[in-house]
Amino acid sequence: MTGRFVSILLLLGYVCVSHGALAHKEFEKPPHNYWTRELNDPVTRLKADLESGKIALDRGGDLAFLRGLLKALNISPETQMLLFSTTSLQLRYINPRNPRALFFNEDVYLGFIPGGRLEIVSVDPEAGGIYYIFDIPRGEAPMRIERSDRCMNCHAGPEIGRIPGLLVQSVIPGPQGGSLESFRQEQTGHGVPFEERFGGWYLTGQGGVTNHWGNTIGRFVDGKIVRNPVTPGALFSYDRYPTASSDILPQLVHEHQVGFVNRTVAAAYAARKIEAESGGRIGEEESEALDRIAEDLTRYLLFAEEAPLPAPVGGTEGFKRAFAKNRKAASSGESLKDFDLRTRLFKMRCSYMIYSRVFQGLPAYLKQRVYRAMGAALNTGAPRKEYAYLPHEEKQAIRRILKETLPDLPSGF
Repeated sequence: MTGRFVSILLLLGYVCVSHGALAHKEFEKPPHNYWTRELNDPVTRLKADLESGKIALDRGGDLAFLRGLLKALNISPETQMLLFSTTSLQLRYINPRNPRALFFNEDVYLGFIPGGRLEIVSVDPEAGGIYYIFDIPRGEAPMRIERSDRCMNCHAGPEIGRIPGLLVQSVIPGPQGGSLESFRQEQTGHGVPFEERFGGWYLTGQGGVTNHWGNTIGRFVDGKIVRNPVTPGALFSYDRYPTASSDILPQLVHEHQVGFVNRTVAAAYAARKIEAESGGRIGEEESEALDRIAEDLTRYLLFAEEAPLPAPVGGTEGFKRAFAKNRKAASSGESLKDFDLRTRLFKMRCSYMIYSRVFQGLPAYLKQRVYRAMGAALNTGAPRKEYAYLPHEEKQAIRRILKETLPDLPSGF
């Protein structure tokens, strides 16, 4: 295999996205053309209607405006997660007394800080993350949703392979929010060990899951970091936020989605580079590279290396209802969105993000390779040892769900 295809494969050989996968700002250049590509992300599609007032939002206060915007973007307030680490362009506003709230669906991620500006990452199937930051309009002032280039310093940084993706960080914040130490800098997704998660985040509903860095402030004492607990809601009022929680279940789902989006965006960039450098001719070498990318995506889709839950979790009923709104069920009633929450996140270890716009927007020649790799992984007649963690019955159930809910599976799947 030539050097250029080895470098392309680095993009997917990560568990997280490996740094150094793309050259600095390569995403801006052909064939990717990040800044000039026609966009098809949810916020771009709604931007004109929001700015013109065609989609009217309540201007009776910051919280009323936020609720209206979440509704317009089809994001449930029940997805709320609160963090107090200074991991944002607006770090001067963020501390344990004024946490940043994050909300999400499968395509859009929105950040709200009391007293600050709104931040949005809207995922385009081809370009990846599109970043916006803007003020909540006051009175009759016009609404202006600004696309941000400053966000790219982190969101297209070496930690996620220099592709426009999503970030989840875990840090030990000091008393005022500044970071004393950080973890899992190059890791996203359901494989991150729990002892490296939630640093700088408030966590409610955690039950017996205690081996993490959530609800913790650090101090240096004699050169060592001493942990001090903080209680969600003790230093701030939930009245400033849409809901009174920062539940563990949305955070577990969010972690899985971030890992999925980053890998899928990286796969799209890698495939586009392969196609461009081959002049559109997929030969043996190109096919080998694409098959490797497809295999890596398949392993994540099927929850290989998922960190087991340290203890059962519950989750709020409001989030569960919101999460199930677009549930796709087979005739058996089974769905990829059905939670397990005892030892793992889902009953069926195949990601519901297979229905997402970012996955469905993959080039057909790559997506069909992923489907074929999944078919081989779920084959109970010729089981592969690397998928032995999936019992026979679960493989059959996953195949049944996919065959009844995905229209473009290859024949014989």
